[in-house]
Amino acid sequence: MKYFFLATLFNFITLLSLPAQNLIQYANPMAGTQRMGHTFPGAAVPFGAVQLSPDTDTIQYDDNGQYNRRAYEYCAGYQYDDSTIVGFSHTHFSGTGHSDLGDLLVMPTVGALQLNPGTEANPESGYRSRFSHLNEKAEPAFYSVLLYDYQVQAELTATTRVGFHRYTFPKTDQAHIILDLRHGIYNYEGKNVWTFVRVENDSMITGYRQTNGWARTRTVYFAMAFSKKFIKYGHKKYDKSIYRGFWRKFDEEHNFPEMAGHDITAYFDFDMTDGAPLLVKVALSPVSMRGALANMEAEVPGWDFDATKKQSQELWNKELSRIQVETLTEADKRVFYTALYHAFLTPIIYEDVDGQYRGLDQNVHTSDGFTNYTIFSLWDTYRALHPLFNLIQPARNADMVSSLLAHQQQSPHKMLPVWSHYANENWCMIGYHSVSVIADAVAKGVYTKNLPGALAACIATATYEKYDGIGDYMQLGYVPEDKNGSSVSKTLEYAYDDWCIAQLALASDDNDAYAKYSRRAANYQNAFDSASRFMRPRLSNGSFRPDFDPLDTHGQGFIEGNAWNYGLYVPQNPEWLVQKFGGATAFAAMLDSLYTLQLSDAHIAANEDITRDGIIGLYVHGNEPGHHIPYLYNFTDQPWKTQERVRIICQTMYADAPDGLCGNDDCGQMSAWYIFSALGFYPLCPGSDAYEIGSPLVTEAIVQVGDGKTLKIIAENQSPENVYVKEVWLNGQKIDDHKLHHQQLVAGGTLKFVMSKKPGKR
Repeated sequence: MKYFFLATLFNFITLLSLPAQNLIQYANPMAGTQRMGHTFPGAAVPFGAVQLSPDTDTIQYDDNGQYNRRAYEYCAGYQYDDSTIVGFSHTHFSGTGHSDLGDLLVMPTVGALQLNPGTEANPESGYRSRFSHLNEKAEPAFYSVLLYDYQVQAELTATTRVGFHRYTFPKTDQAHIILDLRHGIYNYEGKNVWTFVRVENDSMITGYRQTNGWARTRTVYFAMAFSKKFIKYGHKKYDKSIYRGFWRKFDEEHNFPEMAGHDITAYFDFDMTDGAPLLVKVALSPVSMRGALANMEAEVPGWDFDATKKQSQELWNKELSRIQVETLTEADKRVFYTALYHAFLTPIIYEDVDGQYRGLDQNVHTSDGFTNYTIFSLWDTYRALHPLFNLIQPARNADMVSSLLAHQQQSPHKMLPVWSHYANENWCMIGYHSVSVIADAVAKGVYTKNLPGALAACIATATYEKYDGIGDYMQLGYVPEDKNGSSVSKTLEYAYDDWCIAQLALASDDNDAYAKYSRRAANYQNAFDSASRFMRPRLSNGSFRPDFDPLDTHGQGFIEGNAWNYGLYVPQNPEWLVQKFGGATAFAAMLDSLYTLQLSDAHIAANEDITRDGIIGLYVHGNEPGHHIPYLYNFTDQPWKTQERVRIICQTMYADAPDGLCGNDDCGQMSAWYIFSALGFYPLCPGSDAYEIGSPLVTEAIVQVGDGKTLKIIAENQSPENVYVKEVWLNGQKIDDHKLHHQQLVAGGTLKFVMSKKPGKR
């Protein structure tokens, strides 16, 4: 307390100098829970396998056999505008454009037993409950809400592998815990392959759930312990199976210690007349029920909810303290730490406490010399999230690279992950961006183990002809639109990934591979139409497709973008773009047009994952392909426009509010862009060691860069008007160009930006 007293009285000791900070007060789990944000407000520790959170509805993926567009709103299970909660499930994605998970829904109820969730319009028809944001609280590692219909106070916390619930009931002898094993996110008939529950004793159950969804063979094992003995239990089976075998000789629905079927909802009844809360622990495992029990014993052996919450929040304070910032406003500080919080939610640890995990081959493996991770949204996160980890989480990112390489060894295709979760490849999105993550970690000295082996894995991925047009790409130098959709996007991303392989080959002293993949890295030129100055789709006969709308996405050779923004996707060679557009001044004018022209409502309406909130002119910040574009002014004669654009985006596309994200956070990419940009630099081309200088939003920052070293960032003369960078100094040496380099930053010291309200030449 004396530090706070001195800081207040003498304005001498700033927040940055405190030995311990309560930084979780600045991280807002509710930000991004509305509309496109799709983040979840529940309880989780950094990179934790358990992400325990309320689900507010049960929207089916299909509507009479057709895709139900409303399901997209529930990618994370929670919608801020909803008025009811159906329960608390233990696995969630944060900000993805597709979804899965929502495992093991737990709901406390009082009164007559109901085993269906009911509807939002008529909550009384099921076990769901009304709630109000006035009685809701969300912090890192903690969530609480009053379930109005039952007057049950629900509180949640979590460790890496265990969800910990505390339910304070009114005094009643009709208290129920519903365990809905039918529930899921992006649910549809037949998604559950099998569920099993075993009653071990009068306060412990174990089981598993297997689903066929985005991950088509996914099994979650669990152990569930209660602080009180249940007085009775049972389940209802919703299977449509004709064959029931000789189990029919039992009354399986009541007090029968084995429950098995495709679709099961179980219940456990308690006498809560003593007024004490009911505590529930749910441990997860990718391997076995025995593994789940061991995880529970290792992480939450007792029943002290408050102590567990405190320990988990201390983990968040430790991780958030990797970057300590001062900002002009408290709102900016909340946005910054909310972004850092989001960035540390995924990937998640995917192994038991003994190191065992389920591999892509569905066999059980033991991690050797690394911690195994899953949930790799690589089309998104290679751009800024993994580069951020290389700066402030290098040991974790090295383990993530090892996890990618283990996946490749277990793959029947011998491919690195494209988009993987829970021992499955779901093949979502395009490119083979694991190679970018690997090359960036090698370029920055984070991954050093087996470079020839890493290179071989990348080459095996880049030469797998069955995958998404690679065969044609290898033969023609581009992906033809008449044979494979999103052809321009694929051509450009394959070319960038090939450049990453070339850099890895250079680091591995493989000259032949370096030469080959350097040639392949130039394939972006084959998608460029010099007449229109757009990247546009080519046909297999070599001609450009005649019908072409550069403002449209669908059918035009692109995905989550159009020719205006994807046409600028050559991060490995922006100088070539400048030359093709007629030089520095002409290229800057084209970039200006991107921010001033308007995208029509019709073009926006055709895209499910973006709204006008995420767009400035034709620049789309709510989707990832253009995240590097604001920094391209650095390659023109007007670099000050990078500084101007970056500051505008930071201030308009992010906010401390439920709708505080302009698009899907996509497992931390949107947040990582903000973190880098707020610090004053950005990794325009992962796989190199360079960062492009922008305009810092912070006034000061201390960044832990590993090996006990820190980088202090100072923005001198910082103000809302002073968005332009007049000078940059690193450890007393003036930086005369627009680049910083990784080894300069991780060496530690002081990075000083001198800010001005007038554009400069730098």
